[in-house]
Amino acid sequence: MESPSWIADIDWTKHDGLVPAIVQHALTGEVLMLGFMNAEALETTLTREKVTFYSRSKARLWTKGESSGHVLSLVDLALDCDRDALLVLAHPHGPTCHLLTRSCFGAHAQLGSVLQRLAARIDQRAEVDGGGGYTQSLLTAGIERCAQKVGEEGVEVALAAVSSDTDQLNEEAADLLYHLLVTLKAAGSDIESVLSVLDRRYQAS
Repeated sequence: MESPSWIADIDWTKHDGLVPAIVQHALTGEVLMLGFMNAEALETTLTREKVTFYSRSKARLWTKGESSGHVLSLVDLALDCDRDALLVLAHPHGPTCHLLTRSCFGAHAQLGSVLQRLAARIDQRAEVDGGGGYTQSLLTAGIERCAQKVGEEGVEVALAAVSSDTDQLNEEAADLLYHLLVTLKAAGSDIESVLSVLDRRYQAS
């Protein structure tokens, strides 16, 4: 990856040659981990396109996943307004946390992703024995019923759009997204798989 033009603007002096680097899932927006980079770690990250930190405990460069294989493939970086912190967008390959969870921040990592939170709630409803409400009733009815609801909600979205009723359009679009997530669950897929397709198309455009 080419070095961004703002690299020369980084203020390395505030933290003794280090800057905090927040890693975010490039598809879902989940916060995956926090590490520290020095200039060499940043250059290595850009060159190898694998997120690399400076380990303060080991006093050396450390590429995430160098022993586990759970690397973070670099997508993009951004510098904050004070020029002393980095936001790193990456594709994780396996769990990010050493505890083998998706994120070092656990469930709180999904606070910034409404679709991810809703998908997680649908997963929970599917596992509840008899208490999953409407979501569970749809999943119990099967993929045909779930797909039918997507079709019905799609028509409602189209009708609201041509009626120029923005509030109604937003409501119907929310219903459509919910039923789409339920259908993905029923079909054995998930929103992350859909986002991966969109990402590939974006990269190819």
